[in-house]
Amino acid sequence: MAEVFIYPATSLILSDLVARFGHKPLGTALSIRERVQTAGLDSPPLQMTPDDAKKGLRWAAVEVPSGVRGRMSLFGPLLDRAEAAIIVNNPDFAFGCMGCARTDELVEFLVKQKEIPVLELDYPADEEEGIIFVRKVRDFLKGLAGAA
Repeated sequence: MAEVFIYPATSLILSDLVARFGHKPLGTALSIRERVQTAGLDSPPLQMTPDDAKKGLRWAAVEVPSGVRGRMSLFGPLLDRAEAAIIVNNPDFAFGCMGCARTDELVEFLVKQKEIPVLELDYPADEEEGIIFVRKVRDFLKGLAGAA
């Protein structure tokens, strides 16, 4: 069983596919849930603390906007644990919107620097492309199982 980083990290579809094929999805759904349900944060619904921006410094320079550093405080630990990754380019907002082009670029760069197996796909535009999309994800994940 491999730990597979999914991006967009909020995609329940990717998370479900990874889990169905016997791997552990690394997404932010649980991290975000914990933050939303934690009482005492000063600025809901943002749920970001000054410490988050500081934690993000491990993956992003100080010149990078604090929002990127805050997001990296969520994504960075997942990237560190990742043994493989699935990245979907140009996803539909309902698929798992991330909302920050700079974070997208940084995450993709860090994934490629890590030298792990990566499946990069374009978001499907119709049903036929959707079937091909799922088939490619399945084949990639089965290949991970064979390599383990």
